[in-house]
Amino acid sequence: MKIVYAVVITFALSYSLAPAVRAQNQQPSPESKRLIVRRVAPEYPLAAKRMGLGGTVKIVAMVGPDGSVKKVEPVGGSPILVQAAETAISQWKYAAGAESQESVELHFTP
Repeated sequence: MKIVYAVVITFALSYSLAPAVRAQNQQPSPESKRLIVRRVAPEYPLAAKRMGLGGTVKIVAMVGPDGSVKKVEPVGGSPILVQAAETAISQWKYAAGAESQESVELHFTP
């Protein structure tokens, strides 16, 4: 019973934090300055699939001069989906350049 209660609470919180969308894609926001050399697609969390949870996750990636992602900071989205997005984006590689912050939106569809 506790598990059902936890799932219902998680779903309610997640649903209120992230609107559902139809297409799953990865795109840098318009203010992004650096070319993405390697993208890693996020794994859709099994718990989110079971709940039919979808939505948009916004992340700010701190990118070093060598193009590697040094840090990721969630800006918005369902906590379950944020974790999957952080894991994927931390593996991305950008073109070399000055240290920068890159905004990324990932869309998850159930």
